[in-house]
Amino acid sequence: MKAILYREYGGPEVLRLEEVAEESPREGQVRLKVRAASVNPLDWHFLRGVPYFLRLVAGPGKPRSIRLGVDVAGTVEAVGPKVTRLKVGDEVYGTCRGSFAQSACGSEKGLGIKPGRISFEQAAAVPAAGITALQAMTRKKPIRPGEKVLVNGASGGVGTFAVQIAKSLGAEVTGVCSTRNVELVRSIGAGCVIDYTREDFTNRPERYDFFLDNVGNHSLSASGGVLNPGGRYVQVGGPAPPWTGGLGRVFRMPFLSLFGSRKMRAHLGLPNADDLVTMAGLLETGKVKPVIDRTYALHEVPEAIRYLEEGHARGKVVIQVR
Repeated sequence: MKAILYREYGGPEVLRLEEVAEESPREGQVRLKVRAASVNPLDWHFLRGVPYFLRLVAGPGKPRSIRLGVDVAGTVEAVGPKVTRLKVGDEVYGTCRGSFAQSACGSEKGLGIKPGRISFEQAAAVPAAGITALQAMTRKKPIRPGEKVLVNGASGGVGTFAVQIAKSLGAEVTGVCSTRNVELVRSIGAGCVIDYTREDFTNRPERYDFFLDNVGNHSLSASGGVLNPGGRYVQVGGPAPPWTGGLGRVFRMPFLSLFGSRKMRAHLGLPNADDLVTMAGLLETGKVKPVIDRTYALHEVPEAIRYLEEGHARGKVVIQVR
């Protein structure tokens, strides 16, 4: 079977589509016939090996795992020992390492049954971005009906899910995006849309109960300043300097939370079976619809990652596997 491989750190030019042996699922794993995958910032971070501390996990000189891709949707074609929930023939979605391939093995814990009303391409767009938005808004102190929610970076992968999930929770949603994405963000549920090319949301008089930040382009003091007393700030994306990866900003958040009623934290989404079930319910009822910008074939993964790195994708970039 064919898979996208990288044997050295670098840009999309180091990726190769090669023939590799099909894996057998280990204990707790299933093997999928991959029908679709999607591209995430995590993919190009692993590809480039930045921030550099990431190489402590991925491999100091060259990548330990040469397969790329996380989000996946496909059909179970084999199960390993101690798999109890999934069976051969199930249509599933979730995460597994090396999903940019015709076949991939993943843990049963990171997979859920694909909602029947959506396509494999739509399902593959959901796991990392959708679950990140869901967890950020429902963990710790969940969003409550009537609360005012601000989503910075509302037209991106996580942002398009966040706007819709916040709306489904009964919140009043304000999205921040560029001029060309204003109508998109409004169409998915934002009651107010701020064009950041024309005004800075931190200078507006409005205050919010919850602020989901996918961009991290304002200081923590300015970001906290748009919150009501008792408001919550959650950062899920932002600039990643090559050495620190933005850890300094992350470490300051708990410290700042100690000296006021506004709470600040960072969140890294980790898809699991329970949250995939919750997302499936939102997808089945139509409360959440994946926004797909572009679709590429498996051999076009380098172009897909290059496009995502440019930072202008509207929603998700999906890989079709045939």
